[in-house]
Amino acid sequence: MNPKLAAVAGPKLGMVMALDETRTSVGRDATNRLCLASMWVSRRHCLIERQGGRVTISDLGSHNGTFVNGVPVKERVLAHGDQVRVGDSVFLFLLEETEIPQGGAVVEMKETGLVAGSTIELSADAARLLKTQRVPPESRAARDLGVLLRISTSINSIRDQETLQRRLLESIFEVVPAERGAVLLAGRGQDEITAVFGLEKDAASGRGVKVSRTIVQRVLRDSVAVLSNDVRDSDDFADARSLAVANVHSVLAVPLQFADRRLGVLYLDSSSPQARFDEGHLQLLDAIAGIASVALENARQIQWLENENRRLLHDAGLEHNMVGESPAMAAVLEFVAKVAGTRATVLITGESGTGKELVARAVHQNGERARKPFVAINCAALAATLLESELFGHERGAFTGAVTQKQGRLEVADGGTLFLDEVGELAPALQGKLLRVLQEHEFERVGGTRSIKVDVRVVAATNRDLKEMVRSGAFREDLFYRINVVALAMPPLRERREDVPLLARYFASKYAARCNRRVEGISAEAIDCLMNYDWPGNVRELENAVERAVVLGSGEILRPEDLPESVLEAEPRAKPSVTRYHEAIQETKKEIIQKAFKEAGGNYVETARLLDVHPNYLHRLVRTMNLKGTLRK
Repeated sequence: MNPKLAAVAGPKLGMVMALDETRTSVGRDATNRLCLASMWVSRRHCLIERQGGRVTISDLGSHNGTFVNGVPVKERVLAHGDQVRVGDSVFLFLLEETEIPQGGAVVEMKETGLVAGSTIELSADAARLLKTQRVPPESRAARDLGVLLRISTSINSIRDQETLQRRLLESIFEVVPAERGAVLLAGRGQDEITAVFGLEKDAASGRGVKVSRTIVQRVLRDSVAVLSNDVRDSDDFADARSLAVANVHSVLAVPLQFADRRLGVLYLDSSSPQARFDEGHLQLLDAIAGIASVALENARQIQWLENENRRLLHDAGLEHNMVGESPAMAAVLEFVAKVAGTRATVLITGESGTGKELVARAVHQNGERARKPFVAINCAALAATLLESELFGHERGAFTGAVTQKQGRLEVADGGTLFLDEVGELAPALQGKLLRVLQEHEFERVGGTRSIKVDVRVVAATNRDLKEMVRSGAFREDLFYRINVVALAMPPLRERREDVPLLARYFASKYAARCNRRVEGISAEAIDCLMNYDWPGNVRELENAVERAVVLGSGEILRPEDLPESVLEAEPRAKPSVTRYHEAIQETKKEIIQKAFKEAGGNYVETARLLDVHPNYLHRLVRTMNLKGTLRK
């Protein structure tokens, strides 16, 4: 495993970093291994750690959070293809996978160098600036120019890497007296070759291409072009029996580069003593390499995008859209993973705003019905007569206003999932009809006499105590047992407070983009306020609070004064084990406010400026901390 980070957006676009160290720190400070000079990045933003075969990323309390696949995370194990967003930079996490060449000739990498007395090494600039008298005659120059133009117009339209490399080598064989050729592509950010494609001019020989690893590494490392004739006279060549069998006489190798990044090597050789490579061939091959580098990089990027597109399409059916890394949320996701692939009816209970519909959608998306409809209906939103028509449909003339036949939600959801939200609000008559659907998988429309067969998975949700309703007679016992096959109790937000910062940053990013407003992050003080509040409305209330802060806030950092009054005035949570710590913090806050008030001469606005808070928030602090009688000019 050789993990890497490839920058696909932001200031580092195109950069590839190998995660070859145990710990890789990321942040704005220059001491970080990955330094991102951006105002959206904290000084110490996140940390990437390798532990055996696992690579984890941990947020270090950054202002704007660390996102993996669009979801803010506190700590996450990275998988191949994950997208990591840090500020305005986006990186793709990759695990190196050696590409096996298909088609073409067999290419063997040999350690032995092919350096002879007639070897010429030229830097990329020198190869392009050869003296005029070394340029080949006019007829050869015209032929070479024609091939360059043909290569330029043909290979840039090829998107398949293997086809592109084959066409490239075939075109080179027309103008360079080479018998064999190879395109060797380097791993991103590495000096090692990860993909090769070889081709013989005479495919019937079947000898393959013997490539000198020494020359390839020299071309990659130093970005020089190498021309070597009479390699059989080399002392190094005398010890290479496999190369002697191949009878290699001349070698020509040039670097493939794109935007100052090494892509690989273009390698040619010949066994004929008469077919000597000269500096004209070197110059021509260098020009071809310049054109080919762009085409190869484009093909590589397109292949990556196609693979990424396939991965995203595959993952689209697996997304759960739930944010959280607490043990409570881990248990929810484990439940979804277990029941999604079954046909069992699911009952989800929990307080309003805990995300019951998100769980229902996750169960649907992860199951075999993912390509079929997901139909949701709120049983508490409609009167009983309207709900019956909406759920089961009606025939024309069934009641006043029924001028046409209408399909119900059950028919629309055929083959898929029907989500019954607030199922405890169903009227007794509808409970009986729903029970028949669950038992017989059939129903009649309102005003109809024909039974309609449906194949629907039912997921129900409620914030009421159905067992108590059964005892009181408000809910049918037989229906309760039918929908309570597998049940999940959604945890309220106050029982998973560690997810509050992740959720808050996720909603801040979401609504900042929706409102076209720049929000860099959430201040530590605001996070403390969010953590202290009990959130009776759960995640829905938190989302509304953060949306309000984004809309009404004036700075790039969301501060406490941007939050609703109910959140700001919440009493700090009691923690017996750290009471002294919190008391010390409160006393320190009081002293700071009193000192600033005195320095400002009793002026609230000036005091707020000194404390870098909004005056309204200062008034709230004075009120909640009982400081009004203690402030002195």
